[in-house]
Amino acid sequence: MILPTRTVEKVWGCDVLPAPFVAPEGKRIGEIWFEPPQDLPQLLVKYLFASEKLSVQCHPCDEQTQAKGLGKQGKEECWLVVHAEPGAQLGIGFHEEISAADMRAAALDGSIEGKMAWHDVQAGDFFYIPANTVHAIGPGCTIIEIQQNSDITYRLYDYGRPRELHLDEGMEVACGAPFDPATHQVLPPRGNTTLVDGPHFRLDRVDGIPDEALLYAYAGKLLVIPLKGEVAIAGGDLVQPGECGMANDLASVAFAPEGQCLVAMPLNA
Repeated sequence: MILPTRTVEKVWGCDVLPAPFVAPEGKRIGEIWFEPPQDLPQLLVKYLFASEKLSVQCHPCDEQTQAKGLGKQGKEECWLVVHAEPGAQLGIGFHEEISAADMRAAALDGSIEGKMAWHDVQAGDFFYIPANTVHAIGPGCTIIEIQQNSDITYRLYDYGRPRELHLDEGMEVACGAPFDPATHQVLPPRGNTTLVDGPHFRLDRVDGIPDEALLYAYAGKLLVIPLKGEVAIAGGDLVQPGECGMANDLASVAFAPEGQCLVAMPLNA
């Protein structure tokens, strides 16, 4: 099945979107969501389009979310940059270890932005964002985000915009550790690549026809996000770039030999 989409306006969104997307006239689109199906509710896939800085924020993990009675899932996520303007950056973690007290003070006076580790990015940069990681998206980025399906976000700093901050909740979960280089990959133009292998989901980039090992790894329900070329799902659905589909397993998906797509599957109930 092809998942329904939700187009979300944001003040930091874009009025001109990269192909195949088109922003409605007069609208600044920040996000395009693919509604999670009932058979696969654990994951959420989005495209993000940023013309301005997004807030500095963090998310709780499963255990922290459950301890507060906020639901089963925290929020771990990952970003694949699919387009970047010159000078585009992502902020992930810190340059140096920072205490909760110092982080709170930096959030209040705005210096937290300068204490974060900012990374120049281009298409093909991939980052895994563990729960508790302090992060932000800079202008000029188009990103595919795959995440645990949770909307719990603690906003720490918002550049003076008149939106609520969540410093008490955020300081309970925010990690003040330096950026971990192991969470960053630079993808080659071609080739199958495992991007995430747990703990909450698996994510691969499939280049052309998947091999037997990949078919075995994706033996359950999955999401498929074409990047180049279309894919056909058993039953007749044809999924194009800019769309997201659900399949019963990878063997039920027909890939274009010269195509490229992402496939994702939850690893826990």
